[in-house]
Amino acid sequence: MSDDFAIKLSSKPKPITRAAEKAIDNAGEAAGFVSREPASRRGRRPSPRTGQIHAKVMPDVQDEIAAAAAARGVTQGVIIEEAWKAYKSGK
Repeated sequence: MSDDFAIKLSSKPKPITRAAEKAIDNAGEAAGFVSREPASRRGRRPSPRTGQIHAKVMPDVQDEIAAAAAARGVTQGVIIEEAWKAYKSGK
C-alpha cells in the first residue's frame, strides 16, 4: 500500500467576526435554540469566610465553645474569631 492518501484534520476553530456570531445567535434564538451564554450559577453564594482552621482542642473545650455558639446563635467560627480579636487586643 502507498501512503499517497492522507486526510488532514485541523483542530483550529473557524475564524468568525462578532457581527456574524451575533447574526447566528439571533437566527438560532428565532428558531428556538437557547443562548450560548452560561446560565447563572446556582447554589449558595460564596462566603467571605473562606479560611479554615482545624483546631484540635480538648473535649471539654469543644463542648464549651459549642455551647457558647449555640447560646448566642452564631457559629463556632465566630466564637474563635472573637477570641482571636480579644487575644490580639490584649497584647
